[in-house]
Amino acid sequence: MKLSVIILNYNVRYFLELCLKSVQSSIETLDAEIIVVDNSSSDDSCAMVKSLFPEVKLIKNKDNSGFSKGNNIGVDLAKGEYLCILNPDTVVAEDTFIKLLKFSNSKKNLGIVGCQLIDGKGNFLPESKRNVPTPKVSLKKMLGNAKGYYANTLKAESVGEVDILVGAFMFMTKEVYQKVGGFDEDYFMYGEDIDLSYKVLKAGYTNYYFGETTIIHFKGESTLRDANYAKRFYGAMQIFYKKHFKRNKLFNSLVWLGIKLAFILRTTQKLEPVKANQTYVFATKTDNKLIDKLEQPVSVLPQVLNEVPNQSMLVYDFNHLQIKSVIADMKEKSKQEHIVFRLLPKNSNFIIGSDSAINRGTIIHF
Repeated sequence: MKLSVIILNYNVRYFLELCLKSVQSSIETLDAEIIVVDNSSSDDSCAMVKSLFPEVKLIKNKDNSGFSKGNNIGVDLAKGEYLCILNPDTVVAEDTFIKLLKFSNSKKNLGIVGCQLIDGKGNFLPESKRNVPTPKVSLKKMLGNAKGYYANTLKAESVGEVDILVGAFMFMTKEVYQKVGGFDEDYFMYGEDIDLSYKVLKAGYTNYYFGETTIIHFKGESTLRDANYAKRFYGAMQIFYKKHFKRNKLFNSLVWLGIKLAFILRTTQKLEPVKANQTYVFATKTDNKLIDKLEQPVSVLPQVLNEVPNQSMLVYDFNHLQIKSVIADMKEKSKQEHIVFRLLPKNSNFIIGSDSAINRGTIIHF
């Protein structure tokens, strides 16, 4: 088998359904499998997977064992030569895995490959490509100066070597994953992607950023960005520095002080207000009966790339549109004022989207 896609899920049933449908389209012509590891969700995620995706391998953990352990469990059962660690709150394009396999097969000493990520508003996510977070760089980042933290020498659409990739999407061979010991289970959540990327580098492999394919990552879905998020994130950074950058007592004290200050600043962050939208624009065929169930006014967009007014909620219908073209359109329309996006998954009865990294997404049922 060529590819195993590992998706760790926790209480994001509707985002998981959208993700699985996109992955199915992306592996249609490949010898591939999908493995969902559920970390004891309290919603009906597992029932949904069994009902709608009977071909998916479903692993039901009895408790929430964290990101690292959950993914390691999935990888242990994977049969693919290549792995993709994928968040459930993502949407991949139809040709994402085809492009990545072609690129990966052309490289020697391949480590981890990442791709271009955008959020639910179509904006590029700079964590798609990062430098090694040395203590000096990270202290600056946590106190508001991101210079040196992100790999800004590479443009979003470029391809090139990079140090650190994001755990929402990590593509590599199973052999490399196992050689470096997989995700470190000392991390419950956050920091494990930095740690794995760094371990792969130290083992002599080369990590790559492949900006020629783009996926959507609805930040704020897998975990709510609240005080507990801050506590776990900065706790993970403590683990990382103890393992890889331990120095003298004075140096360590400065690192812990910076982490503590950043934690305080993070917990005081206010949620962003969601702006009201004046109109729906439905990108679909004109005979779609769901149009009648949306609040008025509704206008129909016969194809993507057409202009829409500001203050619009643009709904993309995946029954009639390619994911790849929708992603390209979102990136282009993200430049407009106060446009938000919603997605109608193929053969589903809900639209879904997310407008903020620190708020949960929204779901409208039909």
